[in-house]
Amino acid sequence: MVGSGPSEPYAAAMARTPRPAAVEDVHALALAMPHVTVVHGGRGNPVYQVGGKSFVFFRTPRADAKDPETGERYPDVIVFWVESDADKTALVEDASTPFFTTPHFDGHPSVLVRASRLGEIGRDELAEVVQDAWLAQASSRRASAWLAEHQLGRY
Repeated sequence: MVGSGPSEPYAAAMARTPRPAAVEDVHALALAMPHVTVVHGGRGNPVYQVGGKSFVFFRTPRADAKDPETGERYPDVIVFWVESDADKTALVEDASTPFFTTPHFDGHPSVLVRASRLGEIGRDELAEVVQDAWLAQASSRRASAWLAEHQLGRY
């Protein structure tokens, strides 16, 4: 019937199809977490913090993150904190994700991704990465309250 909206099978299929992530989602998801403040780096790049600790930030172009063929610095690197080295390794070594690291971040609990490659993951996966980044930096009290509110246990 025309005008009645999508058929049920189509709507169900669309609900199962992950929407590709976008840069706007990073901002929206970070701001959706509680107690978040945004500060801006020296070049105006947003840095999302909880309790004064960064959990997501848009990095300025640096020599360690560059195109291997041209040597051009990537202008669109986003950094996400992770809970542990194991989490970092899992994301970076998973060939199905665009996450990477550089020697500059060796020993640092974070992963990097180029904004231009965010569409390679779904919005839901990005939401988990942002939430995990927030949990990695939030105080125990705030993290426990958020997990309880969302009926999730600490992994």
